[in-house]
Amino acid sequence: MAIKAVAFDVFGTLVRIERPARPFRKLVRLLSQAGRPRQSDDGARAMSSPLDLRQAARLFGGMVGENELRALEADLRDEIQSIKLFEDAAPTLAALKDKGIKVALCSNLAAPYGPPVLTLLPVQPEFCAWSYEAGAVKPQPAIYQYLCDGLACQPHEVLMVGDTPDADMAGPREFGMHGYHLDRRATQAQGNGSLQSLGEVLRLVERL
Repeated sequence: MAIKAVAFDVFGTLVRIERPARPFRKLVRLLSQAGRPRQSDDGARAMSSPLDLRQAARLFGGMVGENELRALEADLRDEIQSIKLFEDAAPTLAALKDKGIKVALCSNLAAPYGPPVLTLLPVQPEFCAWSYEAGAVKPQPAIYQYLCDGLACQPHEVLMVGDTPDADMAGPREFGMHGYHLDRRATQAQGNGSLQSLGEVLRLVERL
């Protein structure tokens, strides 16, 4: 079997947020209103370092009041509490484990979101390539290298699955991995690199 590991994106792939509040995005907007111009790499900077909201505020200039920060932290807590697994996530992860396939996570996210996701999973991954620990975000090659190193696999032995075409299909393929785009809203198969559900991953692993 050529595939030794399957790496999954997290949000939009394994889990969904039922009450999205986007506190980090709100933080950037508040800073902009306070006079700090938005930067094109604000999101990448927040996700490539292990920062909570207050640390991110200091990184970006700190022009946010205490009451505003507390409101953002309340939004974050409520958002995290609303994270739910997609129905096809648990059986897919368990089936891969039963087949002896390594399971990993590879996701762009801020540090507060990583640990809560792990508590929802029915099986624990062999490795988590969180952007805030890798110091890089998808589709930067460094995060895929971090993933492969953590799994002790060569790129061609790893299948990446996620809901963002550039980060989860094109980027991994350019790096030498197998990358597939999960499009849950598609009414029919969209082509060679598209999946409609996580249930298709098992057949894909056997075919590659």
